[in-house]
Amino acid sequence: MFQTTEIGIDLGTANILVYSKSKGIVFNEPSVVAIDKATKTVLAVGTEAKSMIGKTPNKIAVIRPMKDGVIADYEMTTDLLKQIMKKAGKNIGHTFRKPSVVVCTPSGSTAVERRAISDAVKNCGAKHVHLIEEPLAAAIGADLPVDEPIANVVVDIGGGTTEVAIISFGGVVSCHSIRIGGDQLDEDIIMFVRKKYNLLIGDQTAEEIKMNIGYALIKHETKSLEIRGRDLVTGLPKTITLQSIEIQEAMRESLLQMLEAIRATLEDCPPELSGDIVDRGVILTGGGALLNGIQEWLMQEIVVPVHIASSPLESVVIGTGRSLEVIDKLRKVAK
Repeated sequence: MFQTTEIGIDLGTANILVYSKSKGIVFNEPSVVAIDKATKTVLAVGTEAKSMIGKTPNKIAVIRPMKDGVIADYEMTTDLLKQIMKKAGKNIGHTFRKPSVVVCTPSGSTAVERRAISDAVKNCGAKHVHLIEEPLAAAIGADLPVDEPIANVVVDIGGGTTEVAIISFGGVVSCHSIRIGGDQLDEDIIMFVRKKYNLLIGDQTAEEIKMNIGYALIKHETKSLEIRGRDLVTGLPKTITLQSIEIQEAMRESLLQMLEAIRATLEDCPPELSGDIVDRGVILTGGGALLNGIQEWLMQEIVVPVHIASSPLESVVIGTGRSLEVIDKLRKVAK
């Protein structure tokens, strides 16, 4: 008799993570796939494919099949999932026997987008597929008491989306999801450098800038970073030095939109739960929680305590895996 493997998958715009009940996180790599354009065969996935971005010949395409937390390219996502299931199976130490899978979806996703995610996972041989909303998974992964009648506020800043949700008694009470996340901040930096310095930089350079000298809208000691790109006037490589103040300004608009989503969610909160929020505050998860100064900035703006989850990048997938245990409970609440 084979034991059914239970796994949780966080199908993120930037990274895909797989969680197994027995082994914890068994796969954590970028959601990138490299394919041969002529034969449509998959050449590389994850970290290996990401290292090829912007460096491949014309016959190879490097694609990110997930956009804004949902599937943008269905076939590529299915291929990517198949490869990931193989890799994750090796890490667990056996191949899956029709696993039960829980996948998280953005709370703002449509029924069609959810169906696409469910079908893609079923095509990879899953026996049962359960979908769980991302903020709920993030809250479970951040060890919040989601099944109690207490307000748990989660701000999940991912690659493609920022999700803000108030969770109480196993369900989402109020939620706002905007399609702005870490990728948009990278895009803001690329556009700024292009406009001000006539310099073309790639996504990976933009991400490096954001991680090193990107700051939320707080006062800070100015830092600088030397970067290389292609001069749009001469077409030749060029090196420039950027200041953290400039990058902060470049990201301002997107950060304010994230703040607006948090405020809108808190304004929708039932008065009975508002007291809990003042006491318990807000918890940040997702890669965006690692932006310099974001905790301090949000505390100034929304005047409630702001905490960062112990492992913000993994909260969603840990919650997705753990939710296998509470899924029946959550289902009863949802009925």
